[in-house]
Amino acid sequence: MALIDFILPLAIVAVFILSKAVKIVNEYERVVIFRLGRLSGIKGPGLFLIIPIIDTVVKIDLRVVTIDVPKQAVITRDNVTVAVDAVVYYQVIDPSKAVNEVENFKYATSMLSQTTLRDVIGQIDLDDVLSKRDDINKSIQELLDISTDPWGIKVTSVTLRDVSIDDTMLRAIAKQAEAEREKRSRIILADGEFIAATKMKDAARLYEEVPVAIKLRELQTFAEIARERNMVIVANSTDIGAIAAMSKAFAKKE
Repeated sequence: MALIDFILPLAIVAVFILSKAVKIVNEYERVVIFRLGRLSGIKGPGLFLIIPIIDTVVKIDLRVVTIDVPKQAVITRDNVTVAVDAVVYYQVIDPSKAVNEVENFKYATSMLSQTTLRDVIGQIDLDDVLSKRDDINKSIQELLDISTDPWGIKVTSVTLRDVSIDDTMLRAIAKQAEAEREKRSRIILADGEFIAATKMKDAARLYEEVPVAIKLRELQTFAEIARERNMVIVANSTDIGAIAAMSKAFAKKE
């Protein structure tokens, strides 16, 4: 009986120690182990043992984490105030660095994302902010990746979600777009006039080389006027007789 009283407490203590020593982590998790305050190693996934009381553990999630960067008021290089927000995706690739090199890697990455977003947008003109989002996303990602690499973090993607501009600037942009369209229309019209003038010049040279061609063209014009039943014809006085004869012939034909 005395032996049972002695063994039972020992068994309870052994079960308690074993329950504290056995650890299980999922496939997407790792555990950083500190033994008496010193880094001992990284364990996981699956089942592993630690020394209770002596070992302390910090669990790290290796899945991709999403940061919603709140809207930032930024002044662009051409002195236009815009409100920009973004989404940043990152992943812990070295749990040991994520625990030892930075106090709170989640908070640090979030703050770094905000400041980097403001810095990059502040060096770009408004037109580029609106039209070159892919380049901006890549620039922000590269800068974040360089800064977070010592923390064992890999920034996988950055996406600008929205760019907001006040109504006054929107009206100015609309006027600029309208002026741009007007400029293009005038350039197209001028190109058309130039092409038409070039063709007319070539035709004039052809008529100069073959004078009878201009006469045939003139008679064709008269015929078209008569077909439209137009009673007024303005022409050279020397051709009045020919015009009268032609008009009489058309009258008889009708």
